[in-house]
Amino acid sequence: MKNRILTPALLALALTATPALAQDSGDSWLPSLLTETPQEGFDLAVTMARKGVTTTQGDKDVLFAVRPNYASDPQSLIDVSGVIAMYFATVAQANDHWEE
Repeated sequence: MKNRILTPALLALALTATPALAQDSGDSWLPSLLTETPQEGFDLAVTMARKGVTTTQGDKDVLFAVRPNYASDPQSLIDVSGVIAMYFATVAQANDHWEE
């Protein structure tokens, strides 16, 4: 039950975080949501999810220290799949669902 409450709260926090959390190197790691294929779109969704985690938790020592807590928790893994699915839906919409 705790994870079901905590995960949406963390996701909401990540989605409302200010852009200042992202490191500004001058080059965007995400210049576009447009991809050639659905597979590339899915890969982009996975990258977006991973980037969200590393942007929200910038301390790699902490990030790696807590990884065992969720890596073996089936509900956490299902929650991650849900985040990726949400990002994939966004990418698919941006690509007009790859219709020609």
